Amino acid sequence: MKKFWPISLFAISFALVEAAVVVYLRALYYPQGFDFPLNTPPDGMLRMELLRELATLAMLGSVGAAAGKNGWQKFAYFMYGFGLWDIFYYVWLEVFIGWPASFFTPDLLFLLPVVWWGPVLAPVVVALSLCISAAIIVRRGEEGKELPLKATDVALVTAGAVLILYTFMVDAPILQAGGLPPPYRWGTFWFGEAIGILAFARMLRRRTDG
Repeated sequence: MKKFWPISLFAISFALVEAAVVVYLRALYYPQGFDFPLNTPPDGMLRMELLRELATLAMLGSVGAAAGKNGWQKFAYFMYGFGLWDIFYYVWLEVFIGWPASFFTPDLLFLLPVVWWGPVLAPVVVALSLCISAAIIVRRGEEGKELPLKATDVALVTAGAVLILYTFMVDAPILQAGGLPPPYRWGTFWFGEAIGILAFARMLRRRTDG
């Protein structure tokens, strides 16, 4: 569990770097303040931004791979780093520019493979879920209680993730065409989150019962 401390320091520091870059980008493309509809940057700048997002995932994945002893731990440390990075990205934006105004402020989340959007609360909930799950997985592993993984678990987790990702990406054509995002699909989001929690609880209960 001691590895969570350096990973936390990395994630929080990296979130500061990410937030600073976004502050610069917003000053360039949204001088009056970020809001929808989206301003499309030049092709060269857009390609650079896509590469930056890929590099972000690679860096967080590398930290998880270096810290973990096995596949479960590597994935768990990646989840923890990603979740904490995402949470503190918003913390630093609040510190730097006083944004977002609330947890329900809409945000541009990602650009790969299409434009993602959602109220700030949605990615924060996902990030908290990742952090908590990761801590449990690592702690169980250190106690010699690796979580069993069955096909039904994979199917449930995948279904929950797909539903959540659907809410983030389904409106990409509208946003890319310069439109405003429609009401966020909270019902689908919470259903996907509940499925993921159910799958994880089943794994924990199965291991405890066993």
